[in-house]
This record gives sequence, structure tokens and C-alpha cells, in this order.
Amino acid sequence: MAFTPPLEKYAGKIREVVIGKGDKVVKLGGHNAMPGCIFDGDFPNLPKIALEVFDSAPEDWAPEAIKPYEDVVNDPVAWAKKAVDVYNAELVCLHLKSTDPNGENVGADEAAQLAKKVSDSISVPLIVLGSGNAEKDGEVAAKVCEVCAGQNLLVGLAVEDNYKKIGAAAIGYGHCVAAQSPIDVNLAKQLNILLDNLGVPLDKIVMEPSTGALGYGIEYTYSVMERIELAALSQNDDKMQLPIMNIMAVETWKTREAKLDVDAEPTFGDLSKRGILWEAMTAVDLILSGTSLLIMRHPEAVRLTKEIIEELYLGK
Repeated sequence: MAFTPPLEKYAGKIREVVIGKGDKVVKLGGHNAMPGCIFDGDFPNLPKIALEVFDSAPEDWAPEAIKPYEDVVNDPVAWAKKAVDVYNAELVCLHLKSTDPNGENVGADEAAQLAKKVSDSISVPLIVLGSGNAEKDGEVAAKVCEVCAGQNLLVGLAVEDNYKKIGAAAIGYGHCVAAQSPIDVNLAKQLNILLDNLGVPLDKIVMEPSTGALGYGIEYTYSVMERIELAALSQNDDKMQLPIMNIMAVETWKTREAKLDVDAEPTFGDLSKRGILWEAMTAVDLILSGTSLLIMRHPEAVRLTKEIIEELYLGK
């Protein structure tokens, strides 16, 4: 007797979110089964990877992380072009860290002009994120939305303290919103509801549920993401049927395993490989828990992760 494997069919489906315009389009989500379960449903859009770019030269990166970009770290436009032209980035994520009011405190106008220059210089969609200061991020994101009107960027991070300003600007100028909530299913849903009530279409929102690195909270992220996917698919909760993104490189490369010299910790092994593997392993965990978009840093970690994605979903 032939064996017929049991199949799980779900009532819900993750919305498809489109980032970019014209030839610069990437689609996220659209699947109707749990991560990797290609036998249960359809996955029209495989997880995508964005390479990150910073608006000022990083001062605290691990040596191995800075190597691929050491000739362009002082020029964000050149950095973004290298990410696309040399390392085949599917998207670019521009971190406007210098806008931090506790740091350089670069103004919103200047930051927005830089975002436009980066967007105009690359052939892939752009993600623009602020410094992590909610009030300033709202101001900066609103200006980015205005200056880059109609380009359909993914702009954030929208949080409870600034979602109105970012959401309104995204609606007015035609962009998608990256919405970040503390690592909790109910808080993620609440922010989606707030944005929806504001008028942001649910197919213009990507969730960032807060991301931990391997060994530094990945199990919490995994659990929350899995529960979000189950609520969306099994419970057909329309407020949870949004693609998930993970800002993971920042978390991965600040770990001691990625940065600590081998002389300080001989048992950790080759420093040149360690951070790359830490990032790739974190990425695989996130893929298996339901991510649609990874923000990564090292090109070799990206290459390894893409191999896993293709093997998992395409059998290559």
C-alpha cells in the first residue's frame, strides 16, 4: 500500500507586500503554509535578503564584517552600489544612525536627501531605518517619505510612540511601513491594528517583532514569530497576516562570539569564520520561524543563507 503523507491545510494566507516601483520591485509573503512546509501549500515568494548600509562609517564593527566594505564605508552611495553590483543584494537597507539626537544629530532634511541619492543610485528597492530614537525616527521617516515620494520604499521603524507620524507620511507619499513591536504576539497585533485604523493598508505593512541573535534571545524571537504565523494561517487572523522582517545583522555582529579575538578565547576558533557562521546560523533559524525579509551584513553569510533557502524551497 502506498504511503500518503498527512497534509496540513490552513484557512489563512500571508498578504503579499510589494516594495519598490517599476523594475525595482520585490514581493514579500504570499504563502499559505508554515515555513519550509512546501508539501502543505504554496510559497510564491521565497525569503529575501537585504544588505545593510550605514550613513556614516561604523566604528565598532568586527574586523571581518568591515572587510568587504572597507573601501566604501565613508560613502553610503558607493556602499549601496557595491552591495548591489558586487554582492548582488536583492534589497538595500539604509540605516540613518547619524540622525540619533544623542550622537551626530543629523537633521531630517539632510538624511532624507541622502536616502534619495541612495535610492536613485541602485537598481533594487530601498529600506530606510532610523537611529532607534522613536521621536527623531518619526521626524526623519516622514521627511524621507516626502523626498522619496512615489518610490514605494519600506520606511521605519514605526513603533507605538511614532506610528502616527510615519504611517500618515507613508499613506500620503506612497510607501510601505516597517512596524516594530516588543517581542510579544499581542503587542505586534496591536500595532498592526493601530496602523490599520490610521489608514495604512495592511498590504503595505511589514512586521519586525524584535530580533535576537543565536545564543542571545533567538528562541524568544523564534517562538513569537511561529505564533504569529500560526495565528495568521490556522486562526485566519487578518491582522496578523503580514510578512515578517528581521533586523538581524546588528544583533548578530555585536555578540562576543563574532568579535572576540582568538587570543582572548582560544576555544572559539577562527575569528574570520566565526561571525559569518553566527550570522548565517541566525538567519536559518529565522527562515524556519517564518521570516520573509532578512537584513544581513556579510556577503559570505548571505551566500550561505541563500543556499539554504534554495535547498529548503527549491530542492537545489
